[in-house]
Amino acid sequence: MANKITMDSVHAFIAGKPFRRENMDVTVNSNGIYLRLHGNIIALRGDDGKVYIRNCGWETNTTKMRLNYLLHALNSPLKIVQKNWIWYLGNKQWDGGRTYVYDETYNLNTITN
Repeated sequence: MANKITMDSVHAFIAGKPFRRENMDVTVNSNGIYLRLHGNIIALRGDDGKVYIRNCGWETNTTKMRLNYLLHALNSPLKIVQKNWIWYLGNKQWDGGRTYVYDETYNLNTITN
């Protein structure tokens, strides 16, 4: 179960509303909507509706929780799991780099880099 800051920040990201609390913030500008954890952009929704995620090199439980809750809130079947210190997105090993996970126009929930 996600904690309150995770839920509130992800809901603000999806709604396109600015948010700031503790280590999370959502910023909105003409280029898109950005979800940040400790100042690092972990999710971006462009003005075209495409959502990208990344871990910015931080393979922590907090990063994983935030991104998994975002995927859940987008109704994506994808989930980040860790096995033997290796991260997987869906059933593919994931290096945490910028990855396209969602398109609000087509509700695309596949992994593409």
